[in-house]
Amino acid sequence: MRFFPWRVYKLATPSEARRHPRVPTYRRLCLSLLWLLPLLWCAGCSHLAQDSWTGRDKAQHFVGSALLAVAGSAIAEHQSASPARSRNIGFGLAITFGALKEAWDNRPNGTGWSWKDFTWDVAGAAAGYSLYALSN
Repeated sequence: MRFFPWRVYKLATPSEARRHPRVPTYRRLCLSLLWLLPLLWCAGCSHLAQDSWTGRDKAQHFVGSALLAVAGSAIAEHQSASPARSRNIGFGLAITFGALKEAWDNRPNGTGWSWKDFTWDVAGAAAGYSLYALSN
C-alpha cells in the first residue's frame, strides 16, 4: 500500500516513525509538500500586477477576508460544526474567495495576478480566524 501525505491524520515523532514507518514525520510531510512551491509560484504567471504593498486596495483585501473568515466560521458553527472545524471552514472560505478574486484579476482585461493582494487576503483570513477563536 502506498503512502499518500494528504491522508495524514496524526503526525509522528521521529521515535514513533522508527517503530511505525508508515506514519510520517513532520520532516517527511514538509518534504513531500515541497513540490507545491513551484506550482504556487507559477499559478498566476500569465501577467502579474505591478502594485505596492500598501494602499486602499490592500486594506480592502484584508478587511474583506477577515469578514469572510468570521462569517464563514459563524455560519459553519450555526450548522453544528465543531468550533475548530468551523474556524477552518471560515479560513478556507476567505482564502478561496481571495484566490478566486486574483484569478478574476488575471483574465486578459484584468489588472493581473497580485501576490501582494493575495498575501493581504491570507493575513485578513488569519486575523478573522483569530478574532473568531478569541470571541468564543
